[in-house]
Amino acid sequence: MAFEGLVEDWVVWSDGREKAVLAYRPDVFDGDAYPAPCLPTIYLTKGRRSRHPGDETRPSDPWYVTLYLEPDVDRSADEYDTREAAEAGAVDLAERFADGEVDYRGLYQLPREDYLDELDELTGRTE
Repeated sequence: MAFEGLVEDWVVWSDGREKAVLAYRPDVFDGDAYPAPCLPTIYLTKGRRSRHPGDETRPSDPWYVTLYLEPDVDRSADEYDTREAAEAGAVDLAERFADGEVDYRGLYQLPREDYLDELDELTGRTE
């Protein structure tokens, strides 16, 4: 089973041959309680996600796991040799995020304090 052991707060949003997306609490990032563009996501991709459209991946391309807090706010990608290792890495990252162990505040150049305080509440982090 793909993404075995994925913590409850995360769901598999999509799962394709060369890309999968995990989403954090899509039940609350609905545009009312929290802004939908701020939905934390973990992308698992064969090759870099930033490659140009139409570029083909090669069998030797590594797998990347990247946490996005917003379209332009992300954590540096972790690199893996196989999809299975990348899936395990994504599950581990999701668990650390849900447990409040990922410093997402440090990813913002211009912090959005009110939003980050609410995200702290969701992940059980306290200052």
